Amino acid sequence: MFELLLLVGLAVAVFVGFNIGGSSTGVAFGPAVGSGTVSKIVAAALMTGFALLGGWTVGRNVVATMGGEIVPSSQFTLAASVAVLFFVGVALLISNLFGVPASTSMTAVGAIAGLGVATGTLDWAKMGQIVSWWLVSPILAFWVCAVIGRYLYPYLDAFLQLDSPGDEVTLRERVGTVLVVAIGCYMAFSAGASNTANAIAPLVGSGAISVDFGVLLAGAAIGLGAFTIARRTLDTVGNDLTDLPLTAALVVEVISASIITFLSVLGIPASLAVSATMCIVGLGWGRASRTMTPSQAASAAMGRDGPGLSVDALAADGRGGSTGVSDIPRIGEEDPDALTAGDLFDSRATARVVVLWVLTPTISAVAAFLVFEFLPIF
Repeated sequence: MFELLLLVGLAVAVFVGFNIGGSSTGVAFGPAVGSGTVSKIVAAALMTGFALLGGWTVGRNVVATMGGEIVPSSQFTLAASVAVLFFVGVALLISNLFGVPASTSMTAVGAIAGLGVATGTLDWAKMGQIVSWWLVSPILAFWVCAVIGRYLYPYLDAFLQLDSPGDEVTLRERVGTVLVVAIGCYMAFSAGASNTANAIAPLVGSGAISVDFGVLLAGAAIGLGAFTIARRTLDTVGNDLTDLPLTAALVVEVISASIITFLSVLGIPASLAVSATMCIVGLGWGRASRTMTPSQAASAAMGRDGPGLSVDALAADGRGGSTGVSDIPRIGEEDPDALTAGDLFDSRATARVVVLWVLTPTISAVAAFLVFEFLPIF
């Protein structure tokens, strides 16, 4: 029976890692593949290597948190570990059905919290710390990118001029190529650091596998997803992020990856998808707010009447900025018609995303509590 449960647990862990690789590869290397900088095969190889590096180094902190600090590791029997991983797998299925990237980190923590409440062993202080960062990090992502969008983005875009390399590659294009690939590798590292624990932490906590073996298993599963199902994501050029101009996508990647890497160093499981999405919204709002004076921008941020703002405003001139630093209008002097393209975001789509971000870990926690409380096999 032990051997069968272990095999089931390993299979579910591979399934989780496989899906992580499939979704994260597009986010990390969509800009690089879309601009023709690297091929899908190279992107998959880089994703595999840097995700494994992230899991092997910083990711151990998150594994330790999820495998023994939210609840004591003694609570992770093999059966309980398999159940927690099962809830993560269900969350991935739900997110795929609804087309919304649910946070596997938040869902896994929810399942572990359900186990802790059922057994009376939940460390409420640790949970409070984790939830606090869940609230702070999206706000931080939004405002950092909003400031960049309002004050720095046009100058970054004019200076970098990141386009696909032509027949005669200039020095600036070579630097841009290196930058695109390097940031993709950084994003892959961040994804590995934050997500490796989602696939293996319960099994490591139970003592069924070692952390070294678990990280290698998760890295292999992420690589399998990168080389297979990620190809479809890369076909859409990184899905959400690379609907933005290349410079904007790279800003989003750097800020969101930095936030998640920082939290991973602290051992906090957090959502890369949530941070990246808030970066996109913040950057779009900041860029579009250049048409307004500070008082008008403050009113718009508070939801009062003001000029329409849009993430699409980042692509107002087809590349997302002016062609030269000297051409960039000052704040308040931008052409509103050039920078406004409807509302800031689709309210219905955003509501669906937010509801599912909250709903999936909540369902996971409640379902885990009921299972661990009333099923004697656990």
